[in-house]
Amino acid sequence: MDLRPYVPTRPAVRRALQPLQRRAGEVLRQAPRVSNRTLVASAIGLVAGALAVWVANKARQAERDHPPTGRFIELEGVRLHYVERGEGPPVVLIHGNTVTSADFEASALIDTLARDHRVIAFDRPGYGHSTRPRNRLWTPSAQAYLLFRAMQQLGLERPVVLGHSMGTMVALALALDHPSAVGRLVLLSGYHYPELRADALLTAPVALPVVGDVLRYTVTAAGSRLMLQPMMKAMFAPCELPPGFEPTIVREIMVRPVQLRANAEDAAFMMPAARSLSERYHELARDPALPVAILAGAEDKVVDPTLHSERLHRDLPNSRYTVVHGVGHMVHHNAAAEVLAAIRGD
Repeated sequence: MDLRPYVPTRPAVRRALQPLQRRAGEVLRQAPRVSNRTLVASAIGLVAGALAVWVANKARQAERDHPPTGRFIELEGVRLHYVERGEGPPVVLIHGNTVTSADFEASALIDTLARDHRVIAFDRPGYGHSTRPRNRLWTPSAQAYLLFRAMQQLGLERPVVLGHSMGTMVALALALDHPSAVGRLVLLSGYHYPELRADALLTAPVALPVVGDVLRYTVTAAGSRLMLQPMMKAMFAPCELPPGFEPTIVREIMVRPVQLRANAEDAAFMMPAARSLSERYHELARDPALPVAILAGAEDKVVDPTLHSERLHRDLPNSRYTVVHGVGHMVHHNAAAEVLAAIRGD
């Protein structure tokens, strides 16, 4: 009897493995095939997820590194941030889209006015350090009502209300809906009449629920960082972008998802809000007790001064219109003397 251990030959191994190989082949044929599209979609999903985590971390870091410098009012479910300086006749400053109340810091308008005025600059809902609840549509009128309530709490009696760009729509809504709350209107580089705008069409998807949330943490978050510098240069053109502007405004604050949503929603509301507000401008024309100063840069490439500021001046015979040559959209930076004169009624 051969007691040596059995060592199978190669043909025997192959014969023994054949049933397993046949069974494995059947399993593989029955298993769903992973297509190239699936692999690509999975890769995109992984990249998008990693980008979303990075964006969220950058937003939290920006808020930690640049904490609020002002105070807060809690009202209407909003934590409203504002900066207050100086004493004297009150002036309320309302910033435009993309930026925050820090825009008025960068232009030195707050410090200049604070020498002989009580100056309050609000972060509009969703901008800077102000929250933007999703339980309402934040139209210019809704924002105006919020600021009206805030002005009441702060004890501001008929202040000068200055709005820049999109902020002019909030200022106009404030004067139309709460006329006793405004002592003088100063409107800088405003959008006042419905006009089709490419930026509103491009950013509209970002304002949508779900789809917009995904975009704000991925594609739009990346794109806004790439476009921010060219956009700021266009705002100041033909003047140079001031070297201290971006550090004061803080780039990462401006590109947080919450502010991208606020910016997109405001852009989406621009045309319908301008239509409804412009139908009521005659109410301001009948109020001789409300002085209105309108200023625009002749070279403004963001909002055409002829179609908006000049037209508003024609519709408001009691207004004073100043067009500043050699200046673009950011008139409060590049035409400080004219802006101060409008505020003080000189």
